[in-house]
Amino acid sequence: MLHAALAVATVAKGRLVHLDTEAAAALPGVHLVLTHADADELTSGGFLLGGGYGFQSFQPLTGDRIAYRGQPIALVVADTLHVATEAAALVRAEYESEPGAFTLDAPGAEALVQSEAIPLPMFADVVAGDADGVLAEAATRPGAVVIDAVYDHPAQHQNPMELIGTVAEWRSAGDGGADILTVHEGTQNAGAVQHGVATQLGIDADRVEVISPSVGGGFGQKNSLQPQTALVAIAARRVGRPVKLVVPRTQVFHDSSFRPATRQHIRLAADGTGRMLAAVHEVDQQTSRHDLFPGTHTEITSRLYGIPNYRGLQRLVRTDVQTPGYMRAPYEHSAAFAFESAVDELAVALGQDPVELRLANDTDTDPVSGEPFSSRHLAECLRRGAERFGWARRTPEPGSMRADDGSRVGWGVAVGCYPGMAAPTAARVCAEPSGAVRVEVGAHEMGQGLRTAMVRTVAADLGIPAGDVTPAVGDTRALPHHLTAGSWGTAGALPAIALALAELRTALKVPEQGPVDVAAAVAATGRDSVEVEAVYTAPGQPPQVLDRLRAGLPAPGGPEHPGFVTFSWVAHFVEVRIEPTIHRIRVPRVVSVADCGRVASPTTAGSQLRGGVVWGISAALRESSEVDPRFGGFLNASLEEYPIAVNADIGEIDVDFIDTPDPMLNSLGVKGLGEVSMVGVAGAVANAVHHATGRRFRRLPIHLEDVL
Repeated sequence: MLHAALAVATVAKGRLVHLDTEAAAALPGVHLVLTHADADELTSGGFLLGGGYGFQSFQPLTGDRIAYRGQPIALVVADTLHVATEAAALVRAEYESEPGAFTLDAPGAEALVQSEAIPLPMFADVVAGDADGVLAEAATRPGAVVIDAVYDHPAQHQNPMELIGTVAEWRSAGDGGADILTVHEGTQNAGAVQHGVATQLGIDADRVEVISPSVGGGFGQKNSLQPQTALVAIAARRVGRPVKLVVPRTQVFHDSSFRPATRQHIRLAADGTGRMLAAVHEVDQQTSRHDLFPGTHTEITSRLYGIPNYRGLQRLVRTDVQTPGYMRAPYEHSAAFAFESAVDELAVALGQDPVELRLANDTDTDPVSGEPFSSRHLAECLRRGAERFGWARRTPEPGSMRADDGSRVGWGVAVGCYPGMAAPTAARVCAEPSGAVRVEVGAHEMGQGLRTAMVRTVAADLGIPAGDVTPAVGDTRALPHHLTAGSWGTAGALPAIALALAELRTALKVPEQGPVDVAAAVAATGRDSVEVEAVYTAPGQPPQVLDRLRAGLPAPGGPEHPGFVTFSWVAHFVEVRIEPTIHRIRVPRVVSVADCGRVASPTTAGSQLRGGVVWGISAALRESSEVDPRFGGFLNASLEEYPIAVNADIGEIDVDFIDTPDPMLNSLGVKGLGEVSMVGVAGAVANAVHHATGRRFRRLPIHLEDVL
């Protein structure tokens, strides 16, 4: 196997006028220097949200255009990683630079109304009732309160421990057939990698195999075709040997998607009793010049409460960056920070308890569609969380609570939700003569405990030991693979397995329920083994979604399903302590209670919820991708300078689940958990800081200097 390294652009926008690779190619051990001048077979894989497969439509090395700082301009292949890295540093480039816009307010940044720029129902403005009229009337009504505030959220980057990496190898198909490309890559979307690389190289998709047993941490960063994958495949074909590329962390900040910067304007009105009357939520979200990455922030803020009058507007601001993308709770995290901060401001202005205000505005009906929620136990999340946290001991006056060491103590609460999505998922179950069962799913293990949940589901259904069940995921040689994201991984895989298990019982001629002697049942069929397949689709999805599944294209359904609307819900209670000397903000304890339907795997579910809380604390107090407003790019592109929460930042995290099945969404009653676990945490932290200090912070992260 050979090793590859990338040379990247050092200007933020312009054109590559000359590329000198002689010194790099002359270095002993270098086998290939690939540039746009000799990658003739390479084309774009298209944008994932535009009918393609990549996190962006712009494909480096297909021309001389420089779209953003850090863009790859050459790929070097060598005997060792050290040689490849040294050679990449010897690549010299000359540019014609152009001025760029890198922030929401920069000259040259272009704002577009999303509903006009992307006229699709899923990205339309959310409107219910007459929010503007009611807000105007509330401003003159005695006793009514109107909150009008702007909340800023910075760009952020996922930093999973396992970096983005690809190993590509070609092998002969034999019998004179075309060569087969095998791609080993940690990905959340093996189907997009398979079909995307085939599109880029102009070959049939059945000539591409993608093997991804584990993602190694993704959080949205690995949810689509990466720009380096086809480059590695081309290089492996040119040199006739397997080639491995691991993108260094400093380059990952510019060679993959990220959470875009947003500015969110909230106007919220309530009468004197605390009944919420109207809300307007307007969002400006960063995107790139070459793609419109749409936002759905208002999808959740319109559903958190029973607000009858609501208007949501989203604008996309073109800047000179790579296309942003999905980062855990991609819109919901920042939207909930803004909206739940405004709700806390409302509670303070009304002189009401923040928990009681939220309970008073609960609803069983979706205020947008008028349809019932398939399940909504948010009130129980709040009540149970308040009891576990000891909320009744909170004194409402800001700055009124102190710890024994003199630290100011603040208690904050916030709620969150995440759409109940489901995606077409293929499953295969094979019963062996030994009594063992192999279960394969067209989904991915991202660390969410999918394999554990698969094994538990099969073992419980058939009444066999867990050790007799072998799970398999992330291999396009077995089944077509849909994108695993949006908290639909488990909620899609387990119903697909349930369908396959029903087919297996039919094939084995055993009862529909109850324990099965698998070995005896297989023997009775007279076959070596019994294998069945099934495909699950979201409620109401048409058969055409299976064509998208087989083509490696996204096809999720929800949260609005025929006759009902589905969301997962969560309530977070946070304590902060602010030291009396240097005013460092600590979070000694958090209580979080989630409604995610039936809990399929309690241990891994608890891990998911705790992990979301950790990330929410990190987002509130640590994480920000710092932009160079002059020359573009991200300045703090390393774990040394991009601070994330570490053990010292995290105290006790107490988690609990309502654990009530939601049978309307699927037969197992499971809903998503991984994303909703983070939604609202930052808002709860910010509200706790306000309670401790009496000061309201509307920009994340909240730093030490903010509370001095």
